[in-house]
Amino acid sequence: MKAVGYQRNLPIQDEASLQDITLDAPIATGHDLLVEVQAISVNPADYKVRQGVPAEEGSWKVIGWDATGIVKAVGENVTLFKPGDKVWYAGDISRQGSYAEMQLVDERIVGKMPQSLSFADAAALPLTSITAWELLFDRLNVVRTDPDKRILVIGAAGGVGSIMVQLIKQLTNLELIATASRPETIDWLKDLGADHIINHRNPLSEEFEKHGLAEVDYVVSLNNTEQHIGEIVKVIKPQGQFALIDDPASLDIVPFKTKCVSIHWELMFTRSLFQTPDMQEQHELLNEVSEMIDNGDIKTTVGDHFGKINAENLRKAHEFLETGKAKGKIVLEGF
Repeated sequence: MKAVGYQRNLPIQDEASLQDITLDAPIATGHDLLVEVQAISVNPADYKVRQGVPAEEGSWKVIGWDATGIVKAVGENVTLFKPGDKVWYAGDISRQGSYAEMQLVDERIVGKMPQSLSFADAAALPLTSITAWELLFDRLNVVRTDPDKRILVIGAAGGVGSIMVQLIKQLTNLELIATASRPETIDWLKDLGADHIINHRNPLSEEFEKHGLAEVDYVVSLNNTEQHIGEIVKVIKPQGQFALIDDPASLDIVPFKTKCVSIHWELMFTRSLFQTPDMQEQHELLNEVSEMIDNGDIKTTVGDHFGKINAENLRKAHEFLETGKAKGKIVLEGF
């Protein structure tokens, strides 16, 4: 089967950083589905692993954690899917990824693909939907019917933010303050339904004062947390809750003590990495998101289509994503 992989951690400008390769197709056993990959999207997790996680000696590492495809075969313990089903998933970071024509993935972290979307449009959503959903409802424990509460989402125009904004508006009563700094990302968030948009290039507390905004019950930081931590302390309510997904080199949480703020970290791979008893929750939430899309409640977050799935196009996608200027998600389709 065709695939794209690497053997050394190299800068994306180096052609050897991602290469077109041929591998044997895997065989489905146990709870695994063998999926014929149709489309993928690229996430920051992709380039972070490419930069820092080595391949095993003498082998190729295949990355990628967002895919849509068709089930070709199933393991002996599979009960949720059958060959021919169209599926979407983010996969397991400890296994070979979706930059391949065929991929094994545990059925318990796979959902039924929305019927109303193309493979490419659907591929933009699994990882970010799981991340946003788990962060809101499993980490922050947001109560959907809570009135009179406010949330700040920092870096809201990216992949996770784009779906989180929609989930907040569709599933909660929260007043939503989103951050963006460029005209195109501001327009993007307006279209997604954000109640207020402020500029994260300025101190957050000054933006709150400028727009007449009160302290928030929840703060979600999706990128550059280190730069904003002092301002987050200022704008969050006493006994508020703060959640993040990025990887700051250091994180001083002592200033949160006087406000008794609780800190949460979200990693959507945790359930599959540790085979937690509740890992099938990802199957369930992906199915719920799929229904919301087919009902017209939320929409795809595709920002750019980079063409076919090959090393050249994936290097371009990684390079663009590493600039931090992506709006929505980058997708690729077909081999």
